[in-house]
Amino acid sequence: MAHYVSIEQLLESGAHFGHLTRRWNPKMEKFIFTEKNGIHIIDLRKTQVLIDIAREFLFNLATQGKHVLFVGTKPQAKEIIAREATRCNSFYVVERWLGGMLTNFATIRKSIKRLNTIDKMETDGTFEKLTKKERLLLTRERERLRKVFGGIEDMLTLPSALFIVDIKKEHIAVKEARLLNIPTVAIVDTNCDPELVDYPIPANDDSKSTIELIARVMADAIIEGRRVYEERTREFMAEPKISEIEEIPAETPPIKTKLRPRKTKKGDVGVGIGGKTPKVESLEEEQGS
Repeated sequence: MAHYVSIEQLLESGAHFGHLTRRWNPKMEKFIFTEKNGIHIIDLRKTQVLIDIAREFLFNLATQGKHVLFVGTKPQAKEIIAREATRCNSFYVVERWLGGMLTNFATIRKSIKRLNTIDKMETDGTFEKLTKKERLLLTRERERLRKVFGGIEDMLTLPSALFIVDIKKEHIAVKEARLLNIPTVAIVDTNCDPELVDYPIPANDDSKSTIELIARVMADAIIEGRRVYEERTREFMAEPKISEIEEIPAETPPIKTKLRPRKTKKGDVGVGIGGKTPKVESLEEEQGS
């Protein structure tokens, strides 16, 4: 079976190096191959398989037109996460994760609206009517907001999944995703709890080469899935619309009306006293008499 990442690529990137044995999490035991010089060595065969599983999940998600949020705020991951997320047209967080970024998303959207308002003020000429100090304060506020929220500025709804580097550092993001039942794909080192995420990828989360290798595979999966989604959308829009069929009304058969006998009223001819009809003798009887 062909894998998306080879063992050689993982070895070259240093994905097999874990943390010191005294800093390990016992739940990572099933992903550890051996111990060498006081450092745990990760089983790259399992890493290879789990990368394929996580990639398949993100690919299927993208084929449905859903979005993924990339999270990596550690220095080794910032530039890589921002670049790969931008390449696959996804959202990202590379600065400090603010508490409530998912669970209190409505408040976060207000801050993003404030950022958009400041941008609009600069384009519509409002800045020119302000003093130099006011312009300076607004510019600084915009830079601060864009630094924190720049990667999620266009994210109008909650993401459908998270891709996280180092769940120990991003524990708040993991907790919020679990509260909201948002699936998570994450690179987990030997000091992490793999049961906290839905699709763990055991690997060295301190190596820039490893982060870049895995993030690129996940971004490629999203790009391919989105391409499939766009093709399906175009095919659906190109299909001819079903025209309304004009129904020809069937000929209605003539309505046969049944005439009811006329009811006699009191005072009419042939009505006797008390409403009783008198007995009328036939002509034959009269002639016989």
